[in-house]
Amino acid sequence: MTQAVPALITKKLGEFEVIAISDGLLPASNASAVGIDQAAAARLSGVPEGGVVQIPVNAFLLKFRGKLALVDTGSSDTQGPTLGFLIQRLSEIGVAPDMIDYIFITHVHPDHTNGLLSPKGEVNYPNAELIVHEREANFWLERQTSESDSERLKRGTAAARRTLSPYLDRLRRVKDGEAMNGIAAISSNGHTPGHTAWQIQSGGEGLVFWGDTVHMAALQVPRPDVVMVYDLDQDAARRSRMSMFERVITDNLAVAGAHLDYPGMVRMVRRGAGYWMEPDA
Repeated sequence: MTQAVPALITKKLGEFEVIAISDGLLPASNASAVGIDQAAAARLSGVPEGGVVQIPVNAFLLKFRGKLALVDTGSSDTQGPTLGFLIQRLSEIGVAPDMIDYIFITHVHPDHTNGLLSPKGEVNYPNAELIVHEREANFWLERQTSESDSERLKRGTAAARRTLSPYLDRLRRVKDGEAMNGIAAISSNGHTPGHTAWQIQSGGEGLVFWGDTVHMAALQVPRPDVVMVYDLDQDAARRSRMSMFERVITDNLAVAGAHLDYPGMVRMVRRGAGYWMEPDA
């Protein structure tokens, strides 16, 4: 696979260095959005009805206290030829997979965790501790499956168990709050039951990796009520997004978004009765 490499973007927050790395682009459509008519979606996105919306997929490398961590791992080879570039791009900056000490998972969906395994099904990160919210881990690993599960949920559960199982001996389940010094888990459920934002705080500054709080910024920033077909609990996802928007504005937190245009680092601001994003990198 080859794909043009975006210019490397790095942000410093106290003792943390954050490097945005693109795993690639996920083809989708405006029809993935729920709660907005397709004509309005086309106007906001600039993509005509039936056209392809390219959703960015970003992961983030953290350097701190002599350690290396990832926030999410991309999708490996599982979601088509326009995704799966994370390990290649890490190597281009001199980071081998066995150098990663920690992996913070926002949630267990293929474009965030399938990159834990190679195309051959081998562990990509042999020395990394996986850090996952207990609600997320419990849902995907412990839940009793049912014939009434949707096909999407059945596929997601199978993928989750395949990718997480090789890491079970070094998977740490955390609750809300501090996961380690300077890094905290923030519940942001709805998209999945344990969907988690990770907040880093250092040097008087803060940044939130908010995972799938926003999938399509062109739609969901001006219309935060819009949800996605991928959200397991659409009402909870809507509430979590609105709460997160208010949190990052009120607390003056930078944002790193998995599905925002590369590098995915922004500041949320209020614009009239709504919201807007400004670059922050």
